[in-house]
Amino acid sequence: MTLPAALLLILVGAGALAAGVQTVRLQGAAADAARLIARGEPQPADVLVGRLAGGAAVRVDEGDGLVCVTLTSPVAVLGLGATGLDVTARACAAAGGR
Repeated sequence: MTLPAALLLILVGAGALAAGVQTVRLQGAAADAARLIARGEPQPADVLVGRLAGGAAVRVDEGDGLVCVTLTSPVAVLGLGATGLDVTARACAAAGGR
């Protein structure tokens, strides 16, 4: 009886770790993409997001002197695939690169 409980605990821990790693990756990519788009360089931002957060949904909002990038991506656990959970990261930069 303890083996299934231990296995479940390991899977939950692996899922939590994967979600944390994915969130950090998305946050960095969103921050870099927001800065690039704010400077008027959307193509390098697309390449960066594709490389750092492949498969992430991208939303760009501009207004009030800010460019904000929101990235959403499913959490995948190594060996198990998608978990059905999504993580989201958002970052903003001053428009015009100032």
